[in-house]
Amino acid sequence: MPEFFELSQLSPTPWKNGGGVTREIACCRAGAGMGDFDWRVSIASIAADGPFSTFPGIDRVIVLLDGSGVRLRSRDGTVDHRLDRPLAPFAFPGELPIDCSLLAGPSSDFNVMTRRGALRAEVRVLREATELPACVQGLLFAARGAWQARASGPDATSLHDATLQADAGLWWNDAPHAWHLAPTTPEAALIAVQFWPGPT
Repeated sequence: MPEFFELSQLSPTPWKNGGGVTREIACCRAGAGMGDFDWRVSIASIAADGPFSTFPGIDRVIVLLDGSGVRLRSRDGTVDHRLDRPLAPFAFPGELPIDCSLLAGPSSDFNVMTRRGALRAEVRVLREATELPACVQGLLFAARGAWQARASGPDATSLHDATLQADAGLWWNDAPHAWHLAPTTPEAALIAVQFWPGPT
């Protein structure tokens, strides 16, 4: 059964380096910690320059939500990316030591992590009505505007025509669900994450 969430209801966890806070949306398997999750999705607020935490064996995708963005640079020179375009996913390996510098003031971003070899994440930004194929695990986040979400699958009856307001969403990891998604307000955007088995 999918779980609904609102960004305003997620508890913030300060970073160890004091450069920001993270609001965890979901971390699966149930009860998994930072060292043994299969996938994790969170939203972070970045308020100062500093290094990202490293996650060996983890693939990451980051999406700018608000603010002017950041510059991401790895110490080995393989990554030098300006994350300054909202709602444009950027993927990188979690084990790379990454230094993050603000471009102009604080920013917030959407983060997806998956354990390499076990799962791969497909991260899409939707701006129009879309049909998502059935997937056992996934997450929907209304980054802009409101969306209508209609499920087809084991729990379709209880989820018929669910409405996702801005800064809210749902996630599931129990059974295959396909989705019909449609914006109900102008300039709406939704981040859809589906987790598939196997390597990237």
